[in-house]
Amino acid sequence: MTIPIDYPTLRVIWWVLLGLLLIAFAVMDGFDLGIGILLHRVARTNDERRIVLNTIGPVWEGNQIWIILGAGAIFAAWPDIYAVAFSGFYFAMLLVLLALILRPVGFKYRSKIQNENWRTVWDICLFISGFVPALVFGVAVGNVLQGVPFNFDDTLRTFYTGTFFELLNPFALLCGLLSVCMLAMHGAAFLSIKTDGVIQERAINYVRIFGLFTIILFAVGGFWLVSRIPGYVISSNILFDAPSNPLHKQVVMQTGAWMANYIHYPIAMAAPICGFGGAMLAMLFITFRLYILAWIMSAISVTGIIATVGVSMFPFIFPSSTQPNMSLLVWDASSSHLTLFIMLIATAIFLPLIILYTSWVYYVLRGKVTSDYINQNQKNVY
Repeated sequence: MTIPIDYPTLRVIWWVLLGLLLIAFAVMDGFDLGIGILLHRVARTNDERRIVLNTIGPVWEGNQIWIILGAGAIFAAWPDIYAVAFSGFYFAMLLVLLALILRPVGFKYRSKIQNENWRTVWDICLFISGFVPALVFGVAVGNVLQGVPFNFDDTLRTFYTGTFFELLNPFALLCGLLSVCMLAMHGAAFLSIKTDGVIQERAINYVRIFGLFTIILFAVGGFWLVSRIPGYVISSNILFDAPSNPLHKQVVMQTGAWMANYIHYPIAMAAPICGFGGAMLAMLFITFRLYILAWIMSAISVTGIIATVGVSMFPFIFPSSTQPNMSLLVWDASSSHLTLFIMLIATAIFLPLIILYTSWVYYVLRGKVTSDYINQNQKNVY
């Protein structure tokens, strides 16, 4: 079979697609998590919390398709990365899974019993289901930027040599807090669109607060990464068109190495500029009551922050801190040429359908959620 796209190009295409799927998850499911984080702050009474929960009630399940697509893409397009990530971060991913399980249960059971203590328990569960995934995903990214302790043997079996508590290092925790603040800002911006009155006013304030924290933590994290944390540099030739084998290269660690792509390709600066600029403009637009623009700018900030990680690390995807030569690159960790091409065809068919359907759902469900709406649909809402 003649494949019309060469192997190196397909690898880069799938690197871009993986980044887009992770960004789509952070943007679309991120405001769900952010609303969970803010639940106790923007809503003080049972009626207010029902309003907040029903702003995402019809869409939160559909938004989770992006994490499924992202995990599936890693499994199929980057099997070595999937193996290392889900073995090295096993307990962290299990923690995320347990937290996410609380979300549907919390939505379904919160209003089953008219008891304040019962509702409080499920409200706490909904907070956990937003806070824990946001924190753990950020901590995971922080560890990937520093390098993860793993290696391969001669048969390419993966061995993770770290522990769960080693993941909770200072830089990774800072990245986790950045993730929490970023998604809380994004969730507050969404609430400013979907609510009115006192809930909307609180959401506006939290866009400003968490927007400011996002900017500060992003700046501190960037300075820390450049000045204190070694990056990774390829010091040997790479066979771009060869079958995947992470053992055939030389890699060295250098402080500030993650800045190389910005020096060689100045257009890459667009990623951190969007990260900072989006948060600043979200704060500005929310002040002028331009709610939809504020949410769009918040989404751009989320996109820029995540893209900054990918752009900084390219062509590394999963560096090894203990065996740098075994780090996983775009060029040596992918599936076969044919596999990537078949997956690309499937993606070209189904991804537009998912986007169109999602857009239609949000169009149909546009408008604000109010107390009158909740009272008129007691049996049909959370």
